[in-house]
Amino acid sequence: MTDGPALPKTSSGSVRALARGLAVLRHVNEVGEARPGEIARALGLPRPTVYRLLETLEELGYVAFSATSQYVRVTRFAAALGDGHALTAEIAQAAGPIFGEYAGQVVWPLDLTVYHNAAMVIQETTHGRSPLSIDRGMTGYRLPMLRTSAGRAYLAFCPDEERALILDHLRRLGDPADLPFLEERWLLRMISETRARGLAIRDSGEFRAETASIAAPIRAGTGLLGCISLIWIRSAMGTGKALSEYGAPLAEIAGRIAAALPD
Repeated sequence: MTDGPALPKTSSGSVRALARGLAVLRHVNEVGEARPGEIARALGLPRPTVYRLLETLEELGYVAFSATSQYVRVTRFAAALGDGHALTAEIAQAAGPIFGEYAGQVVWPLDLTVYHNAAMVIQETTHGRSPLSIDRGMTGYRLPMLRTSAGRAYLAFCPDEERALILDHLRRLGDPADLPFLEERWLLRMISETRARGLAIRDSGEFRAETASIAAPIRAGTGLLGCISLIWIRSAMGTGKALSEYGAPLAEIAGRIAAALPD
């Protein structure tokens, strides 16, 4: 974090509170998302103070707590502080309530992911409240591009130029687990099948052997904002059943999230 000007010890309480509030807002904006305890440790502030400041910032509309976790993010009203995470925050804010609306229909866990630095990063998830999830604390988790449905969906639906850059990056990273999926024949088939289906699939134990997943792109106009994934236990359901029962609701959720974003 970039340090602001130091306040003199004689500063009034109101000035000190303002400085602390701005420091909290600046920190959240720079890291993208954080829990109150993490903010307290990073800034050297008491945790109760951080909670009070966040409550005030939320009331003013500058930050918002995740609907499914303890993470806090900046809102579009704070976009003037820097646009690096503003859109991601808006997508996550839109997803939380929509996930809640589908809780009765989609019991398997859902993940909202966005692309960042050769990975899909989970921004919102229902793992914590799904009775069928075998994972917890997934917000912020980085998913590989080639071995997850979210990554495959992103690669299939992103612009050609962006896909080429991502694949070049993955080749330079040289993860041995990625090598079979970097073969041109596999990539062309995956992209073609995913586009035709409208959903990407991971069901061969290539990432987490006990689970499988499908993913739908979140598209606004000609842009690709992220992906929505549904994760299930492989021994409990086959891919065909997952596609027939959950493919349409998953695409519907992705469309609703895109529609909920401000123009």
